[in-house]
Amino acid sequence: MSQSTQPKLPTRGVAEMLDALVASEGTGAHSHIRAGELSNGANAMRNLADAAHFLCLLHGRYPGVIDNAARKAVDPASRQWMSEAANAFAQERAFLSRVAAAVGPVPSTQGQAQCEAAVAAQRKAIDMLAESDRHGCAVGAAIALTLDWRTIRVLLDISAQRLEMNVPRCTLPDLRDTARLAATIGESSAVERAMMFGAQQLIAQHGGLWDLMAARAASRAHG
Repeated sequence: MSQSTQPKLPTRGVAEMLDALVASEGTGAHSHIRAGELSNGANAMRNLADAAHFLCLLHGRYPGVIDNAARKAVDPASRQWMSEAANAFAQERAFLSRVAAAVGPVPSTQGQAQCEAAVAAQRKAIDMLAESDRHGCAVGAAIALTLDWRTIRVLLDISAQRLEMNVPRCTLPDLRDTARLAATIGESSAVERAMMFGAQQLIAQHGGLWDLMAARAASRAHG
């Protein structure tokens, strides 16, 4: 039987797939963010305050996603990246806490206890991802967090600037180093699938958070 001479289309590497996932389903793609609900309008500051407090519930505690994932890192490339990312995210947590303290109390919104319980469940879900024994899952979640955090950090910067706070430089690993790590770790299809699973689930939790923030903003607007 003759072999087909039709050229095969190039397959995307895991780094490209992670970038595409965050671009299409991450924070920057969410309708609540794209509509400018946290950057424009009369209610923007209240919405930013709400987001800051709930981000603290999700990512403000130690150990976080990257810290837990770092304990699963076994090869030198992972350990170096994880160490850099963990140290940088410790600074991000501190900045997030300062912003949340400066913006004042959580805006009064119906169903506060249920909302906090929902985010606590999300926190548990991302902790499970970062503690997974499936090789690649934890690092996929950690990489997705660092990629999506770049957009979240813009929102925090907006809050800080409006409050006349100093905005520290974000020192998370740069995109080239992160892409290099993803390519190094995803050396097999099984690990690649695990990385994408961890990343997809992390991004899904962020999507759930912004769904909640949108619902809370709508509730306040019509309350």
